[in-house]
Amino acid sequence: MVPRLRFPEFRSTGEWKISTLSNLASKITVRNKNNLINRVLTNSAVEGVVDQSDYFDREVANQNNLENYFVIDEGDYVYNPRISVNAPVGPISKNKVGRGVMSPLYTVFRFENPNNDFYEQYFKTNLWHSYLKRVSNTGARHDRMSISIGDFTKMPLPHHSEEEQQKIADCLSSLDDIITAEDKKFVALKAHKKGLMQKLFPVEGETVPEWRFPEFRGSGEWEISPLSEVCENLDSKRIPIAEKDRKKGSTPYFGASGIIDYVDGFIFDEILLCVSEDGANLVARTYPIAFSISGRTWVNNHAHVLKFENNFTQILVESYLNNIDLGEFLTGMAQPKLNRAKLDIIPIPLPKEKEQQKIADCLSAIDTLITAQGEKIKTLKLHKKGLMQGLFPSIEEVSE
Repeated sequence: MVPRLRFPEFRSTGEWKISTLSNLASKITVRNKNNLINRVLTNSAVEGVVDQSDYFDREVANQNNLENYFVIDEGDYVYNPRISVNAPVGPISKNKVGRGVMSPLYTVFRFENPNNDFYEQYFKTNLWHSYLKRVSNTGARHDRMSISIGDFTKMPLPHHSEEEQQKIADCLSSLDDIITAEDKKFVALKAHKKGLMQKLFPVEGETVPEWRFPEFRGSGEWEISPLSEVCENLDSKRIPIAEKDRKKGSTPYFGASGIIDYVDGFIFDEILLCVSEDGANLVARTYPIAFSISGRTWVNNHAHVLKFENNFTQILVESYLNNIDLGEFLTGMAQPKLNRAKLDIIPIPLPKEKEQQKIADCLSAIDTLITAQGEKIKTLKLHKKGLMQGLFPSIEEVSE
């Protein structure tokens, strides 16, 4: 069992061995007697081990009944059996936030060797997933893996010299640091654009923005018009296609959250603006509320389709809609929607065309930076994924 990629100094150090989790780590069984610790932690698929109150914006656990919770320290590992798109067999994460307590629904364990960064990185791969799928049972809940403690601790793990394992961990951790730094830059760029929007557009109740480019400072007030007067609505051309009826092709098929499929044929072939009709998205802002589409596209009836005379007007309206609260325009309680009637009356502040063009150029330049930064992060993550596939030996390939 030899990895495909190996640092030069370890190429002649022989094959890796297969050990088990029970040989390398021990299950944590210490309970939180007398509720001495009230810091409740959770293990999320994306963020890893975090404070429960931060992750859910509230305390989920009963603070008066934490005696049955496990006490874990910094450096311990947590397995959350809840499955998701990001963690198809549940995540295993290293606790980096400090001492706290974990729900007894989780499995918590501690490596005998404190220098275990290698396994922190290993559990970010999918190399251990097939084993858990093989030994799991169908539980009462479809969203959780059902695995006995005995089977879990028999999980096979690659094992070699501490020096090589640490070298791999250091390499991947350094990439994590770079990705984290680039993520912060990405967030900062989006915050910068949002801040500019607040200055370059009039605040509610005003008709002049706080900031204007020098050549437009004496150009008077902006005009506020309902959206229906700013653009043409093409909702009547939208056509939904049931999943069973979609013919696969190269045309992007758009819904409330962007592309949901690729189909054969098209109904639009121009530069347009889509606005989400989904109230949940409009409140949570999980996806952009407004997004541009161009070229041959197909749009279902969950996104409004708007056409503008000028590209720069579309850029301003898109940016504006993505930065204002649309809550007052939603209809319905259980499943709120932004219907056509409410969409049409959203007030849109706009200056004269030359000033529109100037602001649009400014915002487009920032969007270009944001897009480039997002692509850079994707490339770094793909690079790390490729490294992980080469640096870790595959137990499955050996067993086959």
